[in-house]
Amino acid sequence: MSVEGEHVEDHTQQEQASPEVQKRIQASFDRQGLMAHLGARITHIGPGRVHIVLPSRPEVTQQHGYFHAGATSAIADSAGGYAAYTLFPEGADVLTVEYKINLLAPATGDHIAAVGTVLKSSRTLTVCQLEVFGVQDDGDRKLVANGQQTLIRVNRPEQ
Repeated sequence: MSVEGEHVEDHTQQEQASPEVQKRIQASFDRQGLMAHLGARITHIGPGRVHIVLPSRPEVTQQHGYFHAGATSAIADSAGGYAAYTLFPEGADVLTVEYKINLLAPATGDHIAAVGTVLKSSRTLTVCQLEVFGVQDDGDRKLVANGQQTLIRVNRPEQ
């Protein structure tokens, strides 16, 4: 299914990051307690672009049954952070400086899918676009949130 001509879930059409970068991103993601607690998983790692999916279940909803804004925001933040991280050299880490998210519609569906895309990457700061889609069982998808994020590249402390 496409959104404005883009095949968001068809990863065969999208460039993949190198195996080394994919391994580094997945290993970092696997250390995130919140993502594990929410039940989120990475579904695509490309240069400057990461997709994260969160399946629907009662623990990630609010009182009306929609995905909670906190869960929506959390996967958007991580998708953007890891999109930036794909472009960083070995030995660097990423931290979010700030992000703003607009909740455009109630987030409903079988799952929500966050897409983080690098807009500009520099030596210190990186700016990413954040999008979250509500995805129905039949493949129908709707943009439910979008935003922008600034991240900082930091050197990993010597161990």
